[in-house]
Amino acid sequence: MKVLRSIDPSNGKELATFPDLDAAGVEAAVERAWSSRHAWRDAGMDLRTALLRAVAGVLRAEKSRFAALMTAEMGKPIVEAEGEVEKCAWSATWIADNAARLLADEPIESTATKSYVRYQPLGVILAVMPWNFPFWQAFRAGLPALAAGNVMLLKHASNVPQCALAIEDVFREAGVPAGVFQTLLIGPGPISGIIADRRVAGVTLTGSEAAGELVASAAGKALKKSVLELGGSDPFIVLEDADVKTAATVACRARNQNNGQSCIAAKRFIVAEPIADEFEELFSKAVAALKVGDPTDRANQVGPLARPDLVDDLERQVKESISKGAKVLAGGKRLNNGGNFFEPTVLAGVKPGMPVYNEETFGPVAAVIRVRDAEEALRVANDTDFGLGSSIWTGDVERGQMLAERVEAGLVFINGMVASDARLPFGGVKRSGYGRELSAAGIREFTNIQTVWVGPAKT
Repeated sequence: MKVLRSIDPSNGKELATFPDLDAAGVEAAVERAWSSRHAWRDAGMDLRTALLRAVAGVLRAEKSRFAALMTAEMGKPIVEAEGEVEKCAWSATWIADNAARLLADEPIESTATKSYVRYQPLGVILAVMPWNFPFWQAFRAGLPALAAGNVMLLKHASNVPQCALAIEDVFREAGVPAGVFQTLLIGPGPISGIIADRRVAGVTLTGSEAAGELVASAAGKALKKSVLELGGSDPFIVLEDADVKTAATVACRARNQNNGQSCIAAKRFIVAEPIADEFEELFSKAVAALKVGDPTDRANQVGPLARPDLVDDLERQVKESISKGAKVLAGGKRLNNGGNFFEPTVLAGVKPGMPVYNEETFGPVAAVIRVRDAEEALRVANDTDFGLGSSIWTGDVERGQMLAERVEAGLVFINGMVASDARLPFGGVKRSGYGRELSAAGIREFTNIQTVWVGPAKT
């Protein structure tokens, strides 16, 4: 029998195992979702949003338990884990408060006596979610879809099975009807078959490029709607007129949040020559001062990476970049302390051809790239296959907004750290994926945008 293993990344100890759901179990779950879709759609917006508010209540009431699960399964520092639960709760409330407005019929002038657009749920949606934000990723995908009247099947990452089951518990405890939100404890094998199932209307995935290619291919073959949020190599542009001290302080947090394991973490720090020395000094000192260790200790700011292979890959990227001329300003190596720890690292002198320039780094490693001016900064920022988040630091906000028009990314933050927010659309371009989550764009992704024309025609 296949099993999913929950392993503490801070010490490698096995926490629990869970049997992989077999084909009969998957079939039963899909049928429950299919059978519940009309009742959930017809329950009406008032009931659906009331239940989302109840979801927020459950999250807040059990915040300590849920945060501890995230810390245990993927090494998230406990303070950040508590913040993640609170973000899920706040977003559930915001979506509940705004779903009716965002999904309201929209009157449109035409040749008809009356014409309008309405947003109808598609039905059963499969969500394939990653481990790095075990609660937020699932709720970010699930809350808008459920508010719109869809039902959801969650295939979570195999290394966070306890979080996956706890998320299903949240919806159950909130009173969401059986079948409307279900967790499938499965590996990647059954995903294509679920997407192909005629009862499933669409799929949303947050994950790697490779996973995105597989899911997009399966969805395309089945002619199903898909939304993909994939990797990022986010540029953090610091221009010569920026507040360097503030930029360096935020840069430290932007690179090392969630132990550096975030698609929208700043990764390439593109700095104008006139202030590069000052930025590198301040940035590297801040990174070197970070406290690394047991993620349950509230004093620690950086915990372990989620899996040993992630440490191996990060070590390869750093070593190869150093061999090609990168200079270590802070950190630079794994920590041999029994867990999946890597020192928070700053590499300077980074050039094209180095892994930390060309590849996504998923861990606490920052690449500093010097440029002559804003024009070169834009060229370097766009010199990537990815296009998720980005930030521009400048003393001239109007200039920052003009430059933002030329950045190839789904999000551009000026003088601020990139973050997801239920009020704003979230997603990328290029190999960072397509489609949007959150806000009006996200809540409408898995709806049928139906045109209604009422005659007679105007004369």
